[in-house]
Amino acid sequence: MFNAPQLQRLDKPSSHTFSKPVKRIHDGSDVTFFLTSMAYRDIITFVLQLNRSVLPRKLVEHGKTTTRTWRLDSPDQQFSDSVQKIQTLLQKLENIISEAPPDTGPRRFGNFSFRKWYQLVEERIPELLHECISPEMMQASEELQSYLLGSFGSPQRLDYGTGHELSFIAFLGCLWKLDFFNTAAVGVEERSIIVGIFQPYLALVRKLIKLYTLEPAGSHGVWGLDDNSFLPYVFGSAQLCPPIQETDDTPTEGSLPDAPEPSTVAKSNLVEKEKHHNMYFSAVAFIYDVKRGPFWEHSPMLFDISGIRDGWGKINKGMLKMYNAEVLSKFPVVQHFHFGSLFRWEKDPDAKEPPPTTHSTSQPLRNPLDSHAPSTARPGSIPVMGAGIAAPWPARPAPPPVGMVDGVTRAPWATRTPAPPPPRGGFNSHSRGPRS
Repeated sequence: MFNAPQLQRLDKPSSHTFSKPVKRIHDGSDVTFFLTSMAYRDIITFVLQLNRSVLPRKLVEHGKTTTRTWRLDSPDQQFSDSVQKIQTLLQKLENIISEAPPDTGPRRFGNFSFRKWYQLVEERIPELLHECISPEMMQASEELQSYLLGSFGSPQRLDYGTGHELSFIAFLGCLWKLDFFNTAAVGVEERSIIVGIFQPYLALVRKLIKLYTLEPAGSHGVWGLDDNSFLPYVFGSAQLCPPIQETDDTPTEGSLPDAPEPSTVAKSNLVEKEKHHNMYFSAVAFIYDVKRGPFWEHSPMLFDISGIRDGWGKINKGMLKMYNAEVLSKFPVVQHFHFGSLFRWEKDPDAKEPPPTTHSTSQPLRNPLDSHAPSTARPGSIPVMGAGIAAPWPARPAPPPVGMVDGVTRAPWATRTPAPPPPRGGFNSHSRGPRS
């Protein structure tokens, strides 16, 4: 699973028949089909491909072994013309913010000016894409626009979450399939995509979240990994894995020799120091920026993960499994993903039927009166929060209530000394600090 194949590119984009992406996931049974679809296969393939690209590498020159890493702030980074074009596109989208300043006045979530920004983006996306891609690729503009517009949150619900992040990965995957990126050397362009495109994308959406006070989309609250994003924890942990040679398997334990300890995330001053180097710490720094109170209280799952003693390799392996279970397999997340000709709603002939799990049997049934959030559960199912994922680390019994150990929230795969009880008069675990 962890030795990433390459996402296949179209043989002849000029002769390909493109189609407008449409909604296909309406209830739990559709999620089950999605997990055996060509689209799911391609998403997993691309995520694993990107993940492997940022693993540190062993380089042997003149009999001496050195290690090459890819930090966010590496001074010697050089990006291809294709990557620079998408960087310019993202910068132009950020510049549009000046034309849609947030409404004044107190508002906890959802500033209506986000709808104005989104409308301006929607109007200008065709022209911005035309500036980036070749005339031949413009045949795919409808599919590219759909995934790109879906990457920045919902103007109706005024929220942002992992489903929107998934849409951006699909946008990048479409460009990859269209042979937009330079693929001469394995891993080189993928690393540029992560460091040169995905990280600036995250910076933009974090700015949108804070400026327009966007609500978390489909958040589990303290039961989830993060209110908004998931993939920076995947790619960020990969950046800190033990170095490999190209023929090695993806490591499942150990760390880069000079990597910060996982427990560092619980110390805000050290997170601030590391956030410019690593994607994982950059994501944690954003949590510190928008939440207040003890880290173990507002982010208990990340706190539990910080107690892993087998290194960043084990964390990366678990993050990949958790992404599959808690993002790609969850109806509230994938229900908004649309399918076209590049990410197809077709059965993968090589796919095996996914085994039934607790959360797959409790997926909602179709509710024709409410396509956004079907409210009926499958007969005989038991709704759970944060469950349904086979523990990617050594399993242990989960005493009721699900997700609680000694009265505090625990990740299903982490082992750590129980957190201390909250101080008298401390912050509620669901509370957030002021958003500026």
